[in-house]
Amino acid sequence: MLKGKQSWIFQNRPVIASTGVSGGPFEANGNLADDFDVLHDDLWMGEDSYEKAHRVLLEEAGQTALQKSNLQKEDIQFYIAGDLINQITPTSLTARTNQIPYFGIFGACSTSMEGLALASFIVNYQGADYILTGASSHNAAVEKQFRYPTEYGGQKPPTAQWTVTGAGAAVIASKASKQNMPVTTSATIGKVIDMGLTDPFNMGGAMAPAAADTITAHFKDMQLDPSYYDLIVTGDLGRIGQETTFELLGNNGLNIEREKLKDCGLMIYKEGQPVQSGGSGAGCSAAVLYGHLINQMKQGEYKRILVVATGALLSPLTFQQNESIPCIAHAVSIEMN
Repeated sequence: MLKGKQSWIFQNRPVIASTGVSGGPFEANGNLADDFDVLHDDLWMGEDSYEKAHRVLLEEAGQTALQKSNLQKEDIQFYIAGDLINQITPTSLTARTNQIPYFGIFGACSTSMEGLALASFIVNYQGADYILTGASSHNAAVEKQFRYPTEYGGQKPPTAQWTVTGAGAAVIASKASKQNMPVTTSATIGKVIDMGLTDPFNMGGAMAPAAADTITAHFKDMQLDPSYYDLIVTGDLGRIGQETTFELLGNNGLNIEREKLKDCGLMIYKEGQPVQSGGSGAGCSAAVLYGHLINQMKQGEYKRILVVATGALLSPLTFQQNESIPCIAHAVSIEMN
Protein backbone atom coordinates (compact mmCIF):
# COMPACT_ATOMS: atom_id res chain seq x y z
CA MET A 1 0.00 0.00 0.00
CA LEU A 2 1.28 3.44 -0.91
CA LYS A 3 1.61 5.71 2.11
CA GLY A 4 2.15 9.41 1.54
CA LYS A 5 4.16 10.34 -1.54
CA GLN A 6 7.07 7.90 -1.61
CA SER A 7 6.57 5.14 0.96
CA TRP A 8 5.17 1.62 0.96
CA ILE A 9 3.60 -0.22 3.89
CA PHE A 10 4.12 -3.98 3.90
CA GLN A 11 0.93 -5.18 5.55
CA ASN A 12 1.88 -8.85 5.22
CA ARG A 13 5.23 -8.22 6.95
CA PRO A 14 7.72 -10.12 4.74
CA VAL A 15 10.23 -12.06 6.80
CA ILE A 16 14.02 -11.79 6.71
CA ALA A 17 14.23 -15.56 6.98
CA SER A 18 18.02 -15.90 6.90
CA THR A 19 21.16 -13.94 6.07
CA GLY A 20 24.73 -14.52 4.94
CA VAL A 21 27.71 -12.18 5.24
CA SER A 22 31.23 -12.51 3.81
CA GLY A 23 34.23 -10.21 4.09
CA GLY A 24 37.92 -9.64 3.45
CA PRO A 25 41.06 -9.28 5.58
CA PHE A 26 40.45 -5.68 6.65
CA GLU A 27 36.97 -6.61 7.85
CA ALA A 28 38.42 -9.62 9.67
CA ASN A 29 40.39 -7.14 11.80
CA GLY A 30 37.44 -4.80 12.17
CA ASN A 31 34.92 -4.07 14.86
CA LEU A 32 32.24 -6.49 13.62
CA ALA A 33 34.35 -9.51 12.63
CA ASP A 34 32.30 -11.87 14.82
CA ASP A 35 29.17 -11.06 12.81
CA PHE A 36 30.60 -12.33 9.50
CA ASP A 37 29.90 -15.88 8.35
CA VAL A 38 32.91 -16.09 6.03
CA LEU A 39 36.15 -14.08 6.23
CA HIS A 40 39.11 -14.19 3.84
CA ASP A 41 42.73 -13.57 4.74
CA ASP A 42 43.63 -12.00 1.38
CA LEU A 43 41.93 -9.85 -1.26
CA TRP A 44 42.48 -12.35 -4.08
CA MET A 45 40.34 -15.11 -2.51
CA GLY A 46 41.93 -17.73 -4.74
CA GLU A 47 41.08 -15.85 -7.96
CA ASP A 48 43.33 -14.18 -10.54
CA SER A 49 41.60 -10.77 -10.46
CA TYR A 50 39.95 -8.58 -7.85
CA GLU A 51 36.74 -8.50 -9.87
CA LYS A 52 36.51 -12.30 -9.78
CA ALA A 53 37.17 -12.20 -6.05
CA HIS A 54 34.33 -9.69 -5.81
CA ARG A 55 32.02 -12.29 -7.36
CA VAL A 56 33.16 -14.87 -4.81
CA LEU A 57 32.03 -12.63 -1.94
CA LEU A 58 28.46 -12.37 -3.19
CA GLU A 59 28.27 -16.06 -4.08
CA GLU A 60 29.37 -16.99 -0.57
CA ALA A 61 26.91 -14.64 1.10
CA GLY A 62 24.01 -15.97 -0.97
CA GLN A 63 24.97 -19.60 -0.43
CA THR A 64 25.24 -19.04 3.30
CA ALA A 65 21.81 -17.41 3.44
CA LEU A 66 20.30 -20.36 1.56
CA GLN A 67 21.99 -22.91 3.82
CA LYS A 68 20.72 -21.17 6.96
CA SER A 69 17.16 -21.18 5.62
CA ASN A 70 17.34 -24.88 4.63
CA LEU A 71 16.32 -23.89 1.13
CA GLN A 72 17.76 -24.83 -2.25
CA LYS A 73 18.27 -22.31 -5.03
CA GLU A 74 15.39 -24.02 -6.87
CA ASP A 75 13.08 -22.85 -4.06
CA ILE A 76 13.87 -19.19 -4.73
CA GLN A 77 11.67 -17.35 -7.25
CA PHE A 78 13.84 -14.25 -7.81
CA TYR A 79 17.33 -12.94 -7.18
CA ILE A 80 17.67 -9.14 -6.72
CA ALA A 81 21.19 -7.82 -6.24
CA GLY A 82 23.87 -5.41 -7.43
CA ASP A 83 27.35 -3.98 -6.94
CA LEU A 84 29.54 -1.05 -8.04
CA ILE A 85 31.61 -2.51 -10.88
CA ASN A 86 30.90 -1.70 -14.56
CA GLN A 87 27.48 -3.07 -15.59
CA ILE A 88 27.27 -4.90 -12.20
CA THR A 89 29.16 -7.80 -13.76
CA PRO A 90 30.20 -9.53 -10.49
CA THR A 91 26.51 -9.79 -9.57
CA SER A 92 25.51 -10.95 -13.04
CA LEU A 93 28.19 -13.64 -12.93
CA THR A 94 26.82 -14.73 -9.56
CA ALA A 95 23.37 -14.95 -11.17
CA ARG A 96 24.95 -17.08 -13.90
CA THR A 97 26.12 -19.45 -11.18
CA ASN A 98 22.95 -19.68 -9.11
CA GLN A 99 20.52 -19.80 -12.07
CA ILE A 100 17.75 -17.97 -10.21
CA PRO A 101 15.54 -15.57 -12.23
CA TYR A 102 17.40 -12.32 -11.84
CA PHE A 103 16.86 -8.59 -11.41
CA GLY A 104 20.20 -6.75 -11.54
CA ILE A 105 19.96 -3.38 -9.80
CA PHE A 106 22.28 -0.42 -9.34
CA GLY A 107 21.88 2.18 -6.63
CA ALA A 108 25.58 2.54 -5.82
CA CYS A 109 25.93 2.15 -2.03
CA SER A 110 22.13 2.33 -1.61
CA THR A 111 21.76 -0.97 -3.49
CA SER A 112 21.25 -3.05 -0.34
CA MET A 113 18.07 -1.24 0.71
CA GLU A 114 16.88 -0.84 -2.87
CA GLY A 115 17.01 -4.62 -3.17
CA LEU A 116 15.39 -5.22 0.21
CA ALA A 117 12.59 -2.75 -0.56
CA LEU A 118 11.83 -4.33 -3.94
CA ALA A 119 12.03 -7.88 -2.57
CA SER A 120 9.69 -6.98 0.28
CA PHE A 121 7.23 -5.31 -2.10
CA ILE A 122 7.09 -8.37 -4.37
CA VAL A 123 6.71 -10.83 -1.49
CA ASN A 124 4.14 -8.62 0.25
CA TYR A 125 1.89 -8.76 -2.82
CA GLN A 126 2.27 -12.51 -3.35
CA GLY A 127 4.62 -12.13 -6.30
CA ALA A 128 6.96 -14.68 -4.73
CA ASP A 129 7.32 -16.92 -1.70
CA TYR A 130 11.10 -16.54 -1.48
CA ILE A 131 13.48 -13.93 -2.86
CA LEU A 132 17.25 -13.76 -2.43
CA THR A 133 18.59 -10.22 -2.30
CA GLY A 134 22.00 -8.71 -1.59
CA ALA A 135 24.80 -6.30 -2.42
CA SER A 136 28.60 -6.38 -2.45
CA SER A 137 31.79 -4.41 -2.94
CA HIS A 138 35.53 -5.13 -3.08
CA ASN A 139 38.06 -2.53 -1.98
CA ALA A 140 40.69 -3.09 -4.67
CA ALA A 141 38.21 -3.58 -7.52
CA VAL A 142 36.15 -0.49 -6.68
CA GLU A 143 39.13 1.76 -5.96
CA LYS A 144 40.65 0.81 -9.31
CA GLN A 145 37.47 1.76 -11.14
CA PHE A 146 36.50 4.98 -9.39
CA ARG A 147 39.81 6.40 -8.16
CA TYR A 148 43.28 4.80 -8.50
CA PRO A 149 44.57 1.22 -8.26
CA THR A 150 45.53 0.55 -4.66
CA GLU A 151 49.01 -0.52 -5.84
CA TYR A 152 49.73 3.13 -6.64
CA GLY A 153 49.65 3.97 -2.95
CA GLY A 154 47.97 7.29 -3.70
CA GLN A 155 47.42 9.63 -0.77
CA LYS A 156 43.84 10.37 0.24
CA PRO A 157 42.38 13.33 2.11
CA PRO A 158 40.69 12.91 5.52
CA THR A 159 37.27 13.16 3.84
CA ALA A 160 37.85 9.96 1.85
CA GLN A 161 36.34 6.63 2.87
CA TRP A 162 37.53 3.02 2.73
CA THR A 163 35.57 0.73 0.41
CA VAL A 164 34.38 -2.34 2.30
CA THR A 165 35.38 -5.74 0.95
CA GLY A 166 32.21 -7.55 1.81
CA ALA A 167 28.81 -8.85 0.80
CA GLY A 168 25.52 -9.33 2.56
CA ALA A 169 22.56 -11.37 1.35
CA ALA A 170 19.16 -12.29 2.76
CA VAL A 171 16.30 -14.63 1.97
CA ILE A 172 13.00 -12.73 2.11
CA ALA A 173 10.06 -15.05 2.77
CA SER A 174 6.29 -14.70 2.81
CA LYS A 175 5.91 -16.61 6.09
CA ALA A 176 7.95 -16.99 9.25
CA SER A 177 9.21 -20.47 10.03
CA LYS A 178 9.45 -19.63 13.75
CA GLN A 179 8.81 -16.89 16.27
CA ASN A 180 11.12 -13.95 16.95
CA MET A 181 12.18 -13.22 13.39
CA PRO A 182 12.83 -9.82 11.80
CA VAL A 183 10.25 -8.56 9.30
CA THR A 184 10.13 -5.57 6.96
CA THR A 185 7.23 -3.24 7.65
CA SER A 186 7.73 -0.28 5.29
CA ALA A 187 10.09 1.33 2.80
CA THR A 188 10.67 4.88 1.62
CA ILE A 189 12.09 5.29 -1.89
CA GLY A 190 14.45 8.22 -2.24
CA LYS A 191 14.74 10.96 -4.83
CA VAL A 192 17.97 11.92 -6.57
CA ILE A 193 19.47 14.89 -4.74
CA ASP A 194 22.41 16.79 -6.24
CA MET A 195 23.83 19.76 -4.36
CA GLY A 196 26.57 20.38 -6.91
CA LEU A 197 29.46 18.66 -5.11
CA THR A 198 32.14 17.25 -7.42
CA ASP A 199 34.81 15.79 -5.09
CA PRO A 200 34.93 11.96 -5.39
CA PHE A 201 36.93 11.89 -2.16
CA ASN A 202 34.03 13.34 -0.17
CA MET A 203 31.19 10.92 -0.79
CA GLY A 204 29.77 11.39 2.70
CA GLY A 205 29.32 15.12 2.20
CA ALA A 206 27.71 14.54 -1.18
CA MET A 207 25.28 11.89 0.09
CA ALA A 208 24.21 13.57 3.33
CA PRO A 209 21.44 15.74 1.76
CA ALA A 210 19.91 12.63 0.14
CA ALA A 211 19.96 10.79 3.47
CA ALA A 212 18.30 13.69 5.25
CA ASP A 213 15.70 14.05 2.48
CA THR A 214 14.67 10.38 2.62
CA ILE A 215 14.59 10.23 6.42
CA THR A 216 12.45 13.35 6.51
CA ALA A 217 10.13 11.93 3.84
CA HIS A 218 9.81 8.66 5.76
CA PHE A 219 8.59 10.30 8.96
CA LYS A 220 6.28 12.61 7.03
CA ASP A 221 4.76 9.81 4.94
CA MET A 222 4.44 7.38 7.85
CA GLN A 223 3.25 10.08 10.28
CA LEU A 224 5.69 8.81 12.88
CA ASP A 225 7.94 10.43 15.44
CA PRO A 226 11.65 9.46 15.42
CA SER A 227 11.15 8.00 18.91
CA TYR A 228 9.28 5.12 17.24
CA TYR A 229 12.62 3.54 16.29
CA ASP A 230 15.29 2.23 18.61
CA LEU A 231 17.93 2.98 15.97
CA ILE A 232 18.19 4.94 12.74
CA VAL A 233 21.25 3.78 10.82
CA THR A 234 22.61 5.31 7.62
CA GLY A 235 24.52 3.31 5.04
CA ASP A 236 27.99 4.74 4.73
CA LEU A 237 28.11 8.48 5.27
CA GLY A 238 31.24 8.37 7.41
CA ARG A 239 32.12 11.01 9.98
CA ILE A 240 31.59 14.06 7.79
CA GLY A 241 28.42 12.83 6.16
CA GLN A 242 26.88 11.70 9.42
CA GLU A 243 27.48 15.04 11.12
CA THR A 244 26.08 16.88 8.11
CA THR A 245 22.99 14.66 8.04
CA PHE A 246 22.35 15.21 11.75
CA GLU A 247 22.50 18.96 11.22
CA LEU A 248 20.23 18.83 8.15
CA LEU A 249 17.65 16.72 10.01
CA GLY A 250 17.58 19.30 12.78
CA ASN A 251 17.02 22.01 10.20
CA ASN A 252 14.11 19.93 8.87
CA GLY A 253 12.53 19.89 12.32
CA LEU A 254 13.40 16.29 13.19
CA ASN A 255 14.70 16.05 16.74
CA ILE A 256 16.60 12.77 16.74
CA GLU A 257 18.70 11.78 19.74
CA ARG A 258 22.36 11.85 18.78
CA GLU A 259 23.07 8.34 20.06
CA LYS A 260 20.11 6.96 18.11
CA LEU A 261 21.58 7.97 14.73
CA LYS A 262 24.43 5.66 13.71
CA ASP A 263 26.30 4.91 10.49
CA CYS A 264 27.37 1.53 9.10
CA GLY A 265 30.59 3.04 7.79
CA LEU A 266 31.53 4.07 11.33
CA MET A 267 30.47 0.79 12.91
CA ILE A 268 32.31 -1.75 10.78
CA TYR A 269 35.94 -0.81 11.51
CA LYS A 270 37.92 -0.26 14.69
CA GLU A 271 39.04 3.17 15.76
CA GLY A 272 42.68 2.55 14.90
CA GLN A 273 42.16 1.27 11.37
CA PRO A 274 43.30 3.77 8.68
CA VAL A 275 39.91 4.28 7.00
CA GLN A 276 39.94 8.10 6.95
CA SER A 277 36.29 9.18 7.36
CA GLY A 278 34.92 5.61 7.62
CA GLY A 279 33.76 2.69 5.51
CA SER A 280 31.80 2.81 2.25
CA GLY A 281 30.79 0.60 -0.68
CA ALA A 282 27.65 -1.31 -1.60
CA GLY A 283 28.79 -4.12 0.69
CA CYS A 284 29.02 -1.83 3.71
CA SER A 285 25.36 -1.48 4.72
CA ALA A 286 24.61 -4.98 3.39
CA ALA A 287 27.22 -6.59 5.62
CA VAL A 288 26.42 -4.50 8.71
CA LEU A 289 22.65 -5.02 8.44
CA TYR A 290 22.58 -8.69 7.48
CA GLY A 291 25.29 -9.51 10.01
CA HIS A 292 25.62 -7.26 13.03
CA LEU A 293 22.24 -5.47 13.16
CA ILE A 294 20.09 -8.54 12.51
CA ASN A 295 22.06 -10.42 15.17
CA GLN A 296 21.47 -7.59 17.64
CA MET A 297 17.75 -7.57 16.88
CA LYS A 298 17.53 -11.32 17.47
CA GLN A 299 19.36 -10.85 20.77
CA GLY A 300 16.81 -8.27 21.89
CA GLU A 301 19.05 -5.19 21.59
CA TYR A 302 16.66 -3.50 19.15
CA LYS A 303 12.99 -4.03 18.37
CA ARG A 304 12.54 -1.49 15.57
CA ILE A 305 15.21 -0.03 13.30
CA LEU A 306 15.21 2.16 10.19
CA VAL A 307 18.04 1.42 7.75
CA VAL A 308 18.82 4.20 5.26
CA ALA A 309 21.39 3.17 2.66
CA THR A 310 22.92 6.03 0.69
CA GLY A 311 24.43 6.00 -2.79
CA ALA A 312 26.52 8.34 -4.94
CA LEU A 313 25.36 7.81 -8.52
CA LEU A 314 28.53 8.91 -10.26
CA SER A 315 30.70 6.96 -12.71
CA PRO A 316 34.27 7.38 -13.96
CA LEU A 317 32.77 8.90 -17.13
CA THR A 318 30.67 11.52 -15.35
CA PHE A 319 33.65 12.49 -13.20
CA GLN A 320 35.87 12.90 -16.26
CA GLN A 321 33.20 15.10 -17.84
CA ASN A 322 33.09 17.37 -14.77
CA GLU A 323 29.57 16.38 -13.76
CA SER A 324 28.45 16.91 -10.18
CA ILE A 325 27.52 13.91 -8.02
CA PRO A 326 23.82 12.90 -7.94
CA CYS A 327 22.96 10.99 -4.78
CA ILE A 328 20.10 8.90 -3.44
CA ALA A 329 18.99 7.12 -0.28
CA HIS A 330 16.45 4.35 0.29
CA ALA A 331 15.02 3.46 3.71
CA VAL A 332 13.55 0.20 5.00
CA SER A 333 12.01 -0.28 8.44
CA ILE A 334 12.65 -3.61 10.14
CA GLU A 335 10.90 -4.89 13.25
CA MET A 336 10.94 -8.06 15.30
CA ASN A 337 7.88 -10.20 14.62
